[in-house]
Amino acid sequence: MNDAQARYLEADVGGVRIASIYQPNGNPVPSPNFDYKLAWTERMLLHAQSLMDSGLPVVLAGDFNVVPADIDIYNKWLWRFDAVMQPQTREAHARLLAQGWVDATRHLHPKDRIYTFWVNASAFARNAGFRMDFLLLSPPLVERLVAAEVDSAHRGREKPSDHAPVWVRLEASFS
Repeated sequence: MNDAQARYLEADVGGVRIASIYQPNGNPVPSPNFDYKLAWTERMLLHAQSLMDSGLPVVLAGDFNVVPADIDIYNKWLWRFDAVMQPQTREAHARLLAQGWVDATRHLHPKDRIYTFWVNASAFARNAGFRMDFLLLSPPLVERLVAAEVDSAHRGREKPSDHAPVWVRLEASFS
């Protein structure tokens, strides 16, 4: 994927292709920023489909700047005009999952309110967050999925990022 803003990096590690993604934020809506987000997302969807078609074990990992479902945000009304909540953004993420990608965290925690992003320390203290950082697995990795969590304690450190790391544990492959 060629992009002047370098939002995508792929590497093969231990027999798994890992893609690190920073999907554009897209704010404000409407704006050229939002148009760029949607165009970038379309290019990413095409590439994700080629990865899925390859049959390789793949992880799409990163900040997708989308809140896919209401369970993934503390207060959807407050953020209803943000790019992460727009119908076009959510629909594009649904099309990504429809390719066969599995959201590791939601797969193992289907009904839990889990967040990966908090706008500030006060929001973190109240657990008023969003979930917009994902590890999406191709089918060969889903059968190896043992754990998927968010290291929210990391967000509580001194001078943290506004995002918390998301991680998965996979069973080793001996094939």
